[in-house]
Amino acid sequence: MYTSAPTDTPRKTAWTVPMLADAKRDGRPLVMLTCYDAGFARTMDAVGIDLVLIGDSLGMVVQGHNSTLPVRVDDIAYHTACVARGLSKALLIADLPFQSDATPERALDAATALLQAGAAMVKLEGAGHKLEVIRFLVEREIPVCAHLGLTPQSVLRLGGYKVQGRDEAAAARLREDARAVQDAGASLLVLECVPNPVAAAITADLAIPTVGIGAGVQCDGQVLVLHDLLGVNSGHRRPKFVKDFLAEGGSIEGAFRAYADAVRERRFPDEAHSYAG
Repeated sequence: MYTSAPTDTPRKTAWTVPMLADAKRDGRPLVMLTCYDAGFARTMDAVGIDLVLIGDSLGMVVQGHNSTLPVRVDDIAYHTACVARGLSKALLIADLPFQSDATPERALDAATALLQAGAAMVKLEGAGHKLEVIRFLVEREIPVCAHLGLTPQSVLRLGGYKVQGRDEAAAARLREDARAVQDAGASLLVLECVPNPVAAAITADLAIPTVGIGAGVQCDGQVLVLHDLLGVNSGHRRPKFVKDFLAEGGSIEGAFRAYADAVRERRFPDEAHSYAG
């Protein structure tokens, strides 16, 4: 049973987008989890999880698909509304699913639906033509979280779920893309399956916070998929960066606390749950 006291008490005030930059400036690691319903959301809020993501991962861990590609805007909006009813403090972020952000206009329609369902920010994958989408949304008062590295919506082009940025040229492109999404107006950046040194360099480059998933402990925060954190069998291979915190925490609430403490104390991810290069 996990018994040590939490390193940080739950916030008494609700998170806002400007507070993200404050957290980076103050060196306060951000704790993020995915969530898909109100019950888990209430528990996350009660133990002080900072950021809650309605990930298109729901396509794999909730709907049983082999990828995130079948997820629709309506699916994300439904789960966003459910989770929003369980939160009062955490910042709620919702994924823009596959091709909903193919053009700025489509992204605006999708993002509007997600904010009206209760999200405070939307997340989109990639750079390139997505830079125009980020600028378009931010100019219309929609906060954006970018996502680089392994972008699951690109799984067909990438040929699977693989670590990104291993060679020098790929690492340089990632650093360039990270600066570009920040310059386009993103307020937060998720880095997925990126070698530790590359993620550390990107984190040092940027004024906005980075949140890692398989990207090393030097990111400004960490995120895991709820089902992975609880050791639930989703029918897919477990990535190296996944850790079962339920075994350590002894209960769902205990698992959330164990994870939050490990992130805030920078004990997670360790070498066993990261990619050295």
